[in-house]
Amino acid sequence: MCPIKITNPVYHSDYMNLIKNFTNAEQQEILSTFLKFSQKNLAIIEESAWQRSANPVLWQQMAELGCFGAHIPEQYAGVPLDELSYFLMMIGLEWGDSALRSNASVQNALVAYPILSFGNEEQKQKYLPKLASGEWIGAFGLTEPNHGSDPGALETKAVPTDTGFILNGSKQWITNADIADIHVVWAKLNDVIHGFIVEKGREGLQTHHMDKKDSLQAGHTGEYSLLDVFIPKENLLPHSAGLKCALKCLNEARAGIAAGIIGAAMFCYETAWHYVMERKQFGTALAAKQITQIKLADMVTGIAQGLSTVLHLAELRERKVADFSSVSLLKRANTGIARNIAWTAREMLGANGVSSEYPIMRVLKNIESVYTYEGTYDVHGLIIGNKITGYAAY
Repeated sequence: MCPIKITNPVYHSDYMNLIKNFTNAEQQEILSTFLKFSQKNLAIIEESAWQRSANPVLWQQMAELGCFGAHIPEQYAGVPLDELSYFLMMIGLEWGDSALRSNASVQNALVAYPILSFGNEEQKQKYLPKLASGEWIGAFGLTEPNHGSDPGALETKAVPTDTGFILNGSKQWITNADIADIHVVWAKLNDVIHGFIVEKGREGLQTHHMDKKDSLQAGHTGEYSLLDVFIPKENLLPHSAGLKCALKCLNEARAGIAAGIIGAAMFCYETAWHYVMERKQFGTALAAKQITQIKLADMVTGIAQGLSTVLHLAELRERKVADFSSVSLLKRANTGIARNIAWTAREMLGANGVSSEYPIMRVLKNIESVYTYEGTYDVHGLIIGNKITGYAAY
């Protein structure tokens, strides 16, 4: 599908010195492993995006590489990573496609994390090993058709019974909704938001794949409805009361997004670099033109800035001092950087930049989703503004 052959991804670029100077050999190997995985599977990714359907072959390969146990302790069969290693994994996956990083991000930050943080020991023993191994696919059900940026207004309800709860509501824009084995569903119980584990096959749970989307086409995105779905008492996450718990999960995912999206920016830069080095106009390579070199320099500068903030966030999180606004700042900044780099790469490829035979439009369209989901650019601006001024302007 893609006539541009990217060899030795990223490593020839000067900005990689930032990573090499601030990582050890093991961390560098993690990045190399996932860059090679992404590069190896580019043809599968392109084909999946062209056909608008995710290729399930990659899920098991990702599981074998430990993608889904990075937030899970060893006692629950996880392969836990330090913060920087986790971020490097996300960068390597998103170099291939945002859908790959989304799969790892959802499994780790939005499904395993709430069970680990708000669940009891029985729930951890039951669910975490199967999530870590990739045997079970998880989904996170917070966003609803009428409530995206305002999750506190969600309408899904849980009504208690003698033996459990009855759930009614609907969720939309849910990664892996139609293929998930378990869903962490957020619903109001006595007007307080709680997390519930809803297993596949529950009567009244109806899931659907979303076909009409022009982004993240290599991944599964779906919606589902809950029509008098009964779940037993033991499926309530006992320590999940309050919207703050759901937002903590989003904060975990946003940190991975802030790092991973730099991988997409790297891919766009690499593609543009190869193109202008090989493409000749007016008797010389495009790379010899001043305007081309300025654009490449701007792209490298943006990636270096993004990587610097990722390294800093990893350190803050390792010390457990990164707050919500720190993560919002980086998610906002780095998705903006990646968006600008993708648009620049599209321009540099000229008419080929909009051809389906080249990868830029696939990546650019993915970035549009990442720019929007788990907090839009403007919503994260309001989170930062709240921290700056003390006033909540939502």
